[in-house]
Amino acid sequence: MKKFYSSVLIQTTDIDVGSEIDLLKCSSDKTRNNEIGAVATFVGSVRNENEGEKILSMFIEHYPEMTEACIQKILMNSYEKWKILTARVVHRIGFLTPGENIVFVGVSSKHRKASFEACEYIMDYLKTQAPFWKREETAIGKRWVEAREQDEIQVKKWGKRT
Repeated sequence: MKKFYSSVLIQTTDIDVGSEIDLLKCSSDKTRNNEIGAVATFVGSVRNENEGEKILSMFIEHYPEMTEACIQKILMNSYEKWKILTARVVHRIGFLTPGENIVFVGVSSKHRKASFEACEYIMDYLKTQAPFWKREETAIGKRWVEAREQDEIQVKKWGKRT
């Protein structure tokens, strides 16, 4: 049985998207590298507006052990659904400003459909399940970012929750 390679990184520094893609395509298992036929990625960034208010900055907090374990579970569930080859999530915490990267999700597989679907699945579950708390600063003050109903609707299409 082939091994599934997954990793989660939580960091305060910017995400080097090119390096992250390279990590998805390479492993110590050279046979695995030759199996990869598709890599799908998603990069999310801080918007300059939310709910009609200009965003000056965002602060993201998390509970370290809980967050990494939750994300690893999401990655394992994606592997069970699509038999992807590698998956990686890099999520930022701390102080961020509009235009900065927040999250990188990357998936490799033999064929594109599995990579696309697993990448979307991972992002949908990150939005609804991963324990991150986001606080926006606007011109009128600070506020916590609430869960969006649209995110919950989106995750329901996948069936069973993680």
